[in-house]
Amino acid sequence: MSALRKDPPMKIDVDPPSVEEAVLVMRRTFDAPRELVWTTLTDPKHVAKWYGGRGFENPVCEMDVRPGGLWRHVMRTPDGAEFKMEFVFVEVVKPEKLVWKNVDHGKHGGPHDNLMTVTLEEAGRQTKWKLVARFTSLADRDAALRMGFTTVLSEGTEKFNDLVKALAGN
Repeated sequence: MSALRKDPPMKIDVDPPSVEEAVLVMRRTFDAPRELVWTTLTDPKHVAKWYGGRGFENPVCEMDVRPGGLWRHVMRTPDGAEFKMEFVFVEVVKPEKLVWKNVDHGKHGGPHDNLMTVTLEEAGRQTKWKLVARFTSLADRDAALRMGFTTVLSEGTEKFNDLVKALAGN
């Protein structure tokens, strides 16, 4: 009988917080073609499966992926708390770049304002993913860190990776 082997989690790199810029930078590489990573990033039926940390659910995920289009999302934590989020897409360059910002301005407990930029770069059979989260102030960025922003995002990218692998037939 062979033992089941679980792939080790892919490493996500987080740049140390700058003391001058209110940004967080996270990088990861997925073993999947860029088109598949793009689809997993932008199709609401896929986003509902990976968005958030371990045990999180997403009962609402509606996305109009075009500049000016809205992304309405409800994320439920494992303890049942729900966070309603609203974003607007600022830039959409399929399959290379997706930029969005929140439009609820912290009404639901998150950071007041932030601008998220994901770039996808082909690297052979892999895709390099880079997220730059830009906040309006160091205080907002630090509040996001205290709320577990990077932990939840890291766990979400684990779920994203599992979904990409399943969609690729791996």
